[in-house]
Amino acid sequence: MTTPVYSPADDLIDRIVGIQAGDALHAVRHQRDKVAVATQGSYDALFDPALAGVSLTDRLLVALYACALTPASELAEHYRTRLNEQGADAGLIAAVENDKIDGVPDTALRAILAFTRTLILDPVKGDKAALETLPAAGVSTPDVVTIAQLIAFLSYQVRLVASLKAMAAARAQGVAA
Repeated sequence: MTTPVYSPADDLIDRIVGIQAGDALHAVRHQRDKVAVATQGSYDALFDPALAGVSLTDRLLVALYACALTPASELAEHYRTRLNEQGADAGLIAAVENDKIDGVPDTALRAILAFTRTLILDPVKGDKAALETLPAAGVSTPDVVTIAQLIAFLSYQVRLVASLKAMAAARAQGVAA
């Protein structure tokens, strides 16, 4: 896996929310810049094409699904675009985006997506039984760990974007955020 070098111009969260250097919201988000750097670094690592195990396309499908279920439209658009750039099957993208995963032909991917649904919509049910559906579908232990880390990151990413958008909206309405 390559170690990307952080560039403020490549900061996904800033781009999604529309944060520009010099904005008050930019100053708030980058007050502890190491958090912004770590967030982008996590994104870069989890979506590194060289990451072994779960394919990049499958990781992007999980991301799209998590964002569609939440919903987080700007992030969903980002992940849809990445899937299209990867040449992912349009029918599969539509099935994931429209929560029609029961027809996904790949057993392991279908189990991964069902696990994603559980953790996003009803995390209390993300218990041992839910976790055990993954190895039962042929997902290796290292890949289960990757999927769990990915879903946890996506939950964080979605909430971060929602929080920053709320702060931006409050500032636009003249409310101190």
